[in-house]
Amino acid sequence: MSDVATLESFRLADSFLPVGTYTVSYGLEQFIQDDRVEDATDLEGLLSTYLRRQIGPAELVALRAAHAAATDGDIEAICHADQRLSAVTLAAEFRESAQQSGDRLLSLQTELRDEALLNRYAERVDADDAPGNYAVVLGVATGLADVAVREACLLCCHGFVTGLLGAAQRLLSLGHTDAQRILNDLQPVMTAAVDDSADRGIDEMTPFAPLVDVLAAEHERAERRLFAS
Repeated sequence: MSDVATLESFRLADSFLPVGTYTVSYGLEQFIQDDRVEDATDLEGLLSTYLRRQIGPAELVALRAAHAAATDGDIEAICHADQRLSAVTLAAEFRESAQQSGDRLLSLQTELRDEALLNRYAERVDADDAPGNYAVVLGVATGLADVAVREACLLCCHGFVTGLLGAAQRLLSLGHTDAQRILNDLQPVMTAAVDDSADRGIDEMTPFAPLVDVLAAEHERAERRLFAS
C-alpha cells in the first residue's frame, strides 16, 4: 500500500476515532453478569468465538463485498451487502450498535473526504435504503482509500478485539498487561477469520454463536446496563 493508504488505515484503527464503539460490549457485559466470563482465560475464549463464529463469517464477508463494490463504484452492491449483514444479525442490540457506529463513521468520512460514492451511500442510508452497518462503511472507506482488502479485514478484527478489551477493563479486574497478552494470543485467530472470510460470498454469511445471541437478548431486558449492547 501507499504511505497515504497505510496512514489512513492507522487512523481508522485508532481508538481515538469518534465512532462510539466504547459504548458497546456486544454481549460481554451479560456474559460477565451471568458469571460465564470471570477471568482473562474466559475472556480470550469468548473473543475467539466471536472472531471465528461471527466476525469472520459475517462482518468480514460484508466488508469484503463493500470494499470490492466501492472500488468498482457499485452503490447497489454496497447496499446489498449492507442489507444482507443486517438480515443475518439476529440480536437487535448488535444491529443497532453496528448501525450507530456505522452512521458516525460514515458522517466522519463524508466530512473528511470529497468522494461522490460516499455521498451517494450516505443518501441511501438517510433514505433507509441501507442500514449503514459499521463493517460495510469500513469496507467502503478502506476501498476508496486504497487500503488493501486483507489489511482492512485485519483492521476490523483488531478494532473489534481492542474495543471489547477496553470494555472488559471496565467490567473485570483486567490489567493492561493481560489485555495485551490476549490481543497478542488472538492474532492467529484473527488471521484465520480473515482467511475464512475470503472464501465466502454475500449469500454465505453464516454467523452461528447461539449462546451469544441468547445472552444478547437477555441484555436487552436487563434492568441495569453499563453498555448499550
